[in-house]
Amino acid sequence: MDRLKESLLELIVETSTNLPPDVRRAMAEAVANEHQDSRASQALNVIASNIDMAADCQGPICQDTGWPTFEVMTPVGADQIKIEKAIKIAIVEATKNGKLRPNSVDSLTGRNSGDNLGPGTPTIHFHQWEEDTIEVKLLLKGGGCENKNIQYSLPMELPHIGRADRDLDGVRKCLLHAVWQAQGQGCSAGAIGAAVGGDRTTGYEHAKQQLFRTLDDVNPEKSLQALEEYILKTSNTLGIGTMGFGGGVTLIGCKVGVINRLPASFFVSVAYDCWAFRRLGVVLDGRTGAIRRWLYKEDAPSPRLAVREEGLPRTGREVTLRPPLTDEQVRRLKVGDLVLISGMLYTGRDEVHHHLLSTPPPVDLHGQVLYHCGPVVMKENGSWRITAAGPTTSFREEPYQAEIIARYGIRAVMGKGGMGPKTLQALKEHGAVYLNAIGGAAQYYARCIEKVEGVDLLEFGTPEAMWHLRVKDFPAIVTMDAAGHSLHAEVQDASAIVLKALAPPVF
Repeated sequence: MDRLKESLLELIVETSTNLPPDVRRAMAEAVANEHQDSRASQALNVIASNIDMAADCQGPICQDTGWPTFEVMTPVGADQIKIEKAIKIAIVEATKNGKLRPNSVDSLTGRNSGDNLGPGTPTIHFHQWEEDTIEVKLLLKGGGCENKNIQYSLPMELPHIGRADRDLDGVRKCLLHAVWQAQGQGCSAGAIGAAVGGDRTTGYEHAKQQLFRTLDDVNPEKSLQALEEYILKTSNTLGIGTMGFGGGVTLIGCKVGVINRLPASFFVSVAYDCWAFRRLGVVLDGRTGAIRRWLYKEDAPSPRLAVREEGLPRTGREVTLRPPLTDEQVRRLKVGDLVLISGMLYTGRDEVHHHLLSTPPPVDLHGQVLYHCGPVVMKENGSWRITAAGPTTSFREEPYQAEIIARYGIRAVMGKGGMGPKTLQALKEHGAVYLNAIGGAAQYYARCIEKVEGVDLLEFGTPEAMWHLRVKDFPAIVTMDAAGHSLHAEVQDASAIVLKALAPPVF
C-alpha cells in the first residue's frame, strides 16, 4: 500500500505542477505566433513565466487545482478497493502539502472538507484489461473552465450562428458556439473535448474522455479529423484571444468523439479546458505499485517557455496604485492601462460576496481593491504563506458586485474574465474599475505577495476566506473603466459578428 500510495502521490504532484509536453508545445507555439506587444501577447508572456515557475518549485500551476478525475485500468482480479483507498490517501497528503487546494465542498452546508474527500470526490472510473499492469490517468480540471462546459440538444437555434441540425454541420456550429461563449472566462487559450451522441450523462463523460487524448494526435475517423482541424483553425479567427483580450490564439486543441444515441435525442456535449491543461498518467507494476513508466511524458527535459523572464515587460507607462484609492485616481484610469498595485489587497469570492449583502465587512473596504481569488495557503510556524494566488472567474459575482461597490466604497475589483452591464454601471456611477489579472498565473502572482497580514471568515474554508495580502508591483490590466468602457463587451460583440459570418454550411 505504501509503494502504491507514493506512486499515486507523485502522479498527483506532477499533474498539478508540470504541464505535459504536448500542451507545452501548443503554448510555445501560441507565444511565438501571437502579435507582439499586444495585450494577448503580454498575457501569454505571464503564462509562460508561470509555467516555468511552477515546474521549478513544484508549485500548483493554477491556484484552482481542480476536480480530480482518475481513469484506472486494472488486471483481472486486482483489488480495486485497495487502489481506491490508496488514491484517497494520496489526495489527502497532496492537499496537506499544498499541491492541491481544498476543493471539496458540501453542496448543502457549504462546508469545505479540507482534505479534498467527500461524497463524489475524487471521481474514480475503474476498468479492467488483460494486462498485468495498472494504468492510472489523472485529469485536474478547474472550476472556471468546468463552468464553461455546455451541452446542446439538436436541432436548435444558436445565438449568432443560426440553426444547428442533426448532422455534422450542426455539430460544427455547436463547437464554434461553445468556444465563443467561453470568451475569457474559461482562461483562453483553451482546448475542448466534445462528444456527439449518448444520453445527457454519457455525453458529458465521453466529452471529458477526449481530454485524455494528446493535442497532437490524429482522429482515426476521417470526418471527425476534418472537423477537429476546422474547429481549431476557425476558432482562432474569432478574435477572442488569450484571456479574452482579443488576439489570434483562442484555442490550442479540439478533440471529438462519437457514441450512439437514442432516436429521439441528439446531444452535442462539450468539455472546455483552460490553458492550464493538467493531464498525466502512469503505468504501475501490478504487484508492487511502483511506477514502471509515465504517460504523456518524454525523456528529454521540458524546455523553458518564457521569452522574457519578467512576464509582463515594463514600458514605463505603467500606473502605480497604492490603496486606498481616490475617485480622482480611479477616473483617470482607462481600458488598456497596465497597473502595478503595491500595498493591501483583500480577497473575496462567492461566500464573501454573499456574506457582505447582509453583514458589514470585517475590514474597511473604502478605497480598497477586492481581489476575486481563492489562494492555496500553507500554515508554517504559526504564520500563513500563499503558495498560489491567481484570479478566479469574476462573472459569478455579477449578481452581487454592484451593490457591494456602492455599499462599501470599493474602488477596484480584480479577477478574470470581466463582468456584466450591472457591474459596469456601478463602476461608472461610483467611480471604480475592473482589473483583469492573468487567469491561472498562480505562481507568478504568489511572488508578488510580500506578506499575509491577516485573514477573516476562515469558517468559509481557505479558498473562500477573506485574506489580507500585502503585495508589491502586482500587475493587472484595466478592462472595464469608470467611463463605462468594457473591453470584454467589445471583444464579445466583435467576435459575435465573426461567428455570424460562419453560419453557411461547411460539412
